[in-house]
Amino acid sequence: TWVYTLDGNQDGLIYTYNVEVYGSENEAVDPYARAAIANGKRSVVVDLESTNPKGWSKEKPNFTGKPTDAVIYELHVRDLSMDKSAPFPKSARGKYSGLTFSNLKSSNGQPVGVAAIKDLGITHLQLLPIYDYASVDELKPIFNWGYDPLNYNVPEGSYSSNPNNPKTRITELKSAIQALHGQGIRVIMDVVYNHVFDASTFSQSKIIPGYWFRTDSDGRLTSASGCGNDSASERAMVRKFIVDSVKYWASEYNISGFRFDLMGLHDIETMQEVRKELSAIDPTIIIIGEGWNMGTHPSEIRSNQSNIEKLDGIAVFNDQIRDGIKGSVFTASDKGFATGTFGKKNNVMAGIVGNTDFASDILPAFTTLSPAQSVNYVEAHDNNTLEDKLRLSLSTKNSSTIASYHRLASAIPLLAQGIPFIHAGQEFQRSKNVDSNSYQSGDEINSLKWNLISKNAVTRNYFKGLLNLRAKHSAFRISSTAELKSHFNFIKTPDEAIAYTIKGGALKDSWNTIVVIHNAKLANMKVTLPSQGDWNVVVEGNKAGTKVLRTIRNANLVEIKPLSTMVLYSKQP
Repeated sequence: TWVYTLDGNQDGLIYTYNVEVYGSENEAVDPYARAAIANGKRSVVVDLESTNPKGWSKEKPNFTGKPTDAVIYELHVRDLSMDKSAPFPKSARGKYSGLTFSNLKSSNGQPVGVAAIKDLGITHLQLLPIYDYASVDELKPIFNWGYDPLNYNVPEGSYSSNPNNPKTRITELKSAIQALHGQGIRVIMDVVYNHVFDASTFSQSKIIPGYWFRTDSDGRLTSASGCGNDSASERAMVRKFIVDSVKYWASEYNISGFRFDLMGLHDIETMQEVRKELSAIDPTIIIIGEGWNMGTHPSEIRSNQSNIEKLDGIAVFNDQIRDGIKGSVFTASDKGFATGTFGKKNNVMAGIVGNTDFASDILPAFTTLSPAQSVNYVEAHDNNTLEDKLRLSLSTKNSSTIASYHRLASAIPLLAQGIPFIHAGQEFQRSKNVDSNSYQSGDEINSLKWNLISKNAVTRNYFKGLLNLRAKHSAFRISSTAELKSHFNFIKTPDEAIAYTIKGGALKDSWNTIVVIHNAKLANMKVTLPSQGDWNVVVEGNKAGTKVLRTIRNANLVEIKPLSTMVLYSKQP
């Protein structure tokens, strides 16, 4: 280890390293830099204590630590506040500070921004990249998702009010996290250690050329990431950097979770070390990742869905239930169970039980250790929004019918066993004008149109009701496969429906027997209930929650409306 000590108070000192390596001299930004000048070309020494906002505390909102108790809401910082439908001050639009406004209302009195997100009932806000990325000029910011890492341990400057002041971005990000904590919302950070923006200019390439990235047999950089390079996480010092980096964000910024972009490109040992070290800081920290099968490293060491049994304490995005519900994300016209291709019913059922080894006749594409390893979703920032996918794949143009499809498709993962995940605006049928890859499409396409809350209030209230139901009833949040196998049963139905029973009483739920039915048919359907008796309906048509909508007396059969979900319960054993 090389160490150099510079005496005196060097707070604010701008610096780089001049490194002599392999016969040449390279100038490099400190890869461990915690602050930087605008656009990140030079590192800055920073007294981190001086960046803490008033009242800064290590306390976080209460959370059990059980991933199945979480509800994750994915948001881009800039999307929150750029549209004129919300009265954010001009200085806060597109900035970290937009996250600090908790009482904003639209002209018709509707909560918008963080107030609307909190009201929905989520527990964790997952922010698209907030580390320093290279694809936006911080002094003339435009829209970009930010999957272009530059300085991993420095906050992105384009979201700050003054990118030229190295401390401003740090303080403003901390203030945003503090404000979210004050609203009872934990923060998950989207991290992208699998590739960098430019391998040739990346600081680690300047310091030890040829070490950081994977190469093929001809010595050329591999690009399984699709971004021109792949980080070699299996190498000791790459692994150490990744682990050190997440530990820093968790400790210094009070981050409560990490979403690993293209996690399948990382090796298992690195991810296991990440889990171990984060648990030592805070065992309630959530780790989720994209477990796609990719990379040039050996298949047996990939942190992907196939190797999930080696990734205890880490969850993966479940594309089996996603595509099972709505059809392939790569073919706009393709349909899923909810939109009329009933042959995909098994894929949805597998996801409903969190891709566990639930039963021999349900075939998971990958098998989890427990539902806590399955992130259940039907929409994320990638690909078309659900609203746009429905418009592209359905023949109907009737907005009311599309809304019914939307509620049905969304209800399935929100009630499923596992970790529910919502993309910002999904709750009010967000559209990106059928742009399936909006990473740099600008604010007009990407910003959240908060006026849709009023236009699509029925769908938003439906989401809110489902999340309230999930929060109040532990039967929807089973965390072990053993409990799932003991207390969960599918009900035999025609191909156009999925129905199941949860023995709530055995799970200490106040509802003794719970039945969930998803009817994807364009007509009413009758389903046989597990027992004769009185059944209280709490989700039906476009209404959802814990309030009893009606009671079916002395019945063992129920009729469910077309394109809808029904939840009903019995207090009888």
